[in-house]
Amino acid sequence: MRWQDFADSAPELASLGREAFDEQYMCILGTLRANGWPRLSPCEVYFVDGDMMLGMMPNSRKALDLRRDSRITVMTTQSERIPKRGDFKVYGQAIEIFDQPQRDALADTQEAAIDWRPTDPFHVFSVDIQSASYVSFGDDQRVLRWTPDRGLERLRHPDD
Repeated sequence: MRWQDFADSAPELASLGREAFDEQYMCILGTLRANGWPRLSPCEVYFVDGDMMLGMMPNSRKALDLRRDSRITVMTTQSERIPKRGDFKVYGQAIEIFDQPQRDALADTQEAAIDWRPTDPFHVFSVDIQSASYVSFGDDQRVLRWTPDRGLERLRHPDD
């Protein structure tokens, strides 16, 4: 499912993720290595024409992982022991983008956001979202989970 379709289906949850990603354009990316072990990597994330998109250096390990096995996890980053927002995650499949107008749209969006433009060669992937979740602690503690079949669910928080 495209980001826009996910956001239409679960606006509260999508808003929590989008706010965090738009704050710093960074995510933690989970891929699978050839030997089956997980790989966690920082990556930039941008929203382009209703898609969640990731750009990567040519032949980076994470890009090669996704070419071999498209399963992906994308998570907001945290830099403080007591973060100001919760953890947002999407799970799905990475779809490599070869279409030049889509690649250019990502480059345009990235340049507008951080005043730097990627140049070819580079990998571009769109995230096909299959599920999402959010957990926060402290005063605004909550646990949310979304799947296309069940929609948005509010779950019991571990601190309750």
